[in-house]
Amino acid sequence: MQCALFDAGRCRSCQWIELPVYQQLSAKMTDLQQLLAAHPVAEWCAPVSGPEQGFRNKAKMVVSGSVEKPLLGMLHRDGTPEDLTDCPLYPASFESVFAALKPFIARAGLTPYNVERKRGELKYLLLTESQLDGGMMLRFVLRSEAKLEQLRAALPWLQQQLPQLKVITANIQPVHMAIMEGEKEIFFTDQQALAERFNDVPLWIRPHSFFQTNPTVASQLYATARDWVRALNIKHMWDLFCGVGGFGLHCATPQMTLTGIEISPEAIACARQSAAQLDLTDLHFQALDSAEFATGQGRVPELVLVNPPRRGIGKTLCDYLSQMAPDFIIYSSCNAQTMAKDFGHLPGYRVERVQLFDMFPHTAHYEVLTLLIREQTL
Repeated sequence: MQCALFDAGRCRSCQWIELPVYQQLSAKMTDLQQLLAAHPVAEWCAPVSGPEQGFRNKAKMVVSGSVEKPLLGMLHRDGTPEDLTDCPLYPASFESVFAALKPFIARAGLTPYNVERKRGELKYLLLTESQLDGGMMLRFVLRSEAKLEQLRAALPWLQQQLPQLKVITANIQPVHMAIMEGEKEIFFTDQQALAERFNDVPLWIRPHSFFQTNPTVASQLYATARDWVRALNIKHMWDLFCGVGGFGLHCATPQMTLTGIEISPEAIACARQSAAQLDLTDLHFQALDSAEFATGQGRVPELVLVNPPRRGIGKTLCDYLSQMAPDFIIYSSCNAQTMAKDFGHLPGYRVERVQLFDMFPHTAHYEVLTLLIREQTL
């Protein structure tokens, strides 16, 4: 993939951009195989990849520059701003949004936040697009509520320019730290969630709920998990760290009891909304800590699916799963290093199947899906 920003030395986020995709995949597979060298794998599935460019469904843009000439992109380590609106990872549909947002910032009088001076109001712009209908969610991350009414008064012009904006909010982040968002969200639209659909499964995206950034590969990840679970003929399943329910909603059947656990109430609201649309009655989504929920249960499901953050599930939950001994564990990981460490705390299981998903082309990062089988069931 050609990138003028990389060629000019203005952005180095895609460290592997000069490597052909097949070489990137090969390097990632080698890394994964080395990490799992201590755990014999029965089946290595072919890696899954998607488009090289234009694949992202979201943009997280630091706002810098001046109110008259804002820059949308990032700050280098020395504090120098860089405009990334021409980044080829963003789809063509983002171009018109970025083009309208720059004059809108001036219209609304939203002075970009200056990190060094600790002055200004607008810190970030967070944009998410639905692949279902092209609808978008736009979030203005502000230092305070001082400019809320100015922003509200200027919005009709922006909505006229960009009718695809279905959800618009202001997020208040008052802390002088590199934190993307605060706890308080103020909606400017009646609609508060963005509709999405993967593999005919309805999904919803709310401001504080995590959602995958590569829809093409994410839909294949969910479909693969569904196929693995269906082949096992599961009647009772837990989906821990379930997020908006992508895995559990794909895997669920009318004959299955499924419990999805996620600490974010916003994500659970999305999952429940999707479950209602699917008309599946034995799905139970709860906003709880996954480890605390699991270790407090008595009834053992046949399968536990975990999709933890980068830190992994940790020794405490691994030890409890080993004691609880479900027949199967499906582990979805965005950090194979912590996943491999967790496997070391699951001695009663063997690795049956592994598949790599290239969610982040041109970088060393990847996702991996793994099926573990309890030794006694073989």
